[in-house]
Amino acid sequence: MDETLEELFTVIEDRKETLPEDSYTASLFTHEKGENEVLEKLGEETTELVLAAKDDDREEIAHEGADIVYHLLVLLSMKDMELSDLEAELEARR
Repeated sequence: MDETLEELFTVIEDRKETLPEDSYTASLFTHEKGENEVLEKLGEETTELVLAAKDDDREEIAHEGADIVYHLLVLLSMKDMELSDLEAELEARR
């Protein structure tokens, strides 16, 4: 999974730099609400994950969990952080 996260974060960083017009990721970096849009999406996706877990819907849990991870990576990029910052924190908690 580390490789998948690294590849995704690389794409997010690229979208941040190149801002292609047809990219959802790029739109998050240029949204009029700024980082609030990403924060709202994290809240929304977290609520959806909780409801999926309550319903024991494994497919939806995976889907909403992926949405949370994606938006978290966008937030890290917005804050000029690296994936390694998150990994270091997780390692410290082992």
